[in-house]
Amino acid sequence: MSHFFKRYFCIGILNTLIHWSVAGAIYYCMNGSQAMSNLLGFAVATTFSFFANASWNFKMSPTFKRYILFTLFMGCLAYSQGAVNHYFGLPLIVSLFVFSLSSLVLGFLYARFIVFKS
Repeated sequence: MSHFFKRYFCIGILNTLIHWSVAGAIYYCMNGSQAMSNLLGFAVATTFSFFANASWNFKMSPTFKRYILFTLFMGCLAYSQGAVNHYFGLPLIVSLFVFSLSSLVLGFLYARFIVFKS
């Protein structure tokens, strides 16, 4: 399991850079809400993450069904985190940081044992 987690973590670093960059650009340059900024940042980053994990980490076919399973779970997590932080008036960086940590653990477990189970 640690082999899978190490690779998931490496992909997660790139995923986080993509997510934070897109979310920050939408929030600060386009005046988007935290919830929407976080969701759109997630959408770009999770697509990268899904294909990288399917091919490099779990060595499985990136099927449409797997993509939907992975994306819906992670999307609900991203949107709910952004919505909660927006409700409490917390800065975007808090939303991104909390989502990044929670998605590392919950996303790995979900990907390993549900989406890409062998």
